[in-house]
Amino acid sequence: MKRAGILNRHLSGALAELGHGDGVLVCDAGMPIPDGPRVVDLAFRAGVPSFAEVLDGLLTELVVEGATAATEVREANPAASALLDGSFPELDLVSHEKLKELSAHARLVVRTGEAQPYANVLLRCGVFF
Repeated sequence: MKRAGILNRHLSGALAELGHGDGVLVCDAGMPIPDGPRVVDLAFRAGVPSFAEVLDGLLTELVVEGATAATEVREANPAASALLDGSFPELDLVSHEKLKELSAHARLVVRTGEAQPYANVLLRCGVFF
């Protein structure tokens, strides 16, 4: 049994399969999930686990070379906007519709229980060397 890090076996295994350039969508409970990507659904109740908790856990285990979020997060969800800005100094912003289109090409979708709007980010995996 793992001692630390991400303990969910489905998520831990999915992360181990990612490679350079792969996309990982971390999304709120309301984001439409496209057909195609592997999905690890962590949602338990509204707000549990939160977008912030899941993103923090993922960033401790992944090398991320880029991130894309919806422009709408700026006005609709200041807390998520601040979290994204603090985590990704060069955050790319696109319309929510465009983010949904880009999500169809993700390799993995991690659904949280977040119940605040536009708490979604598409991560682009990097390499550690």
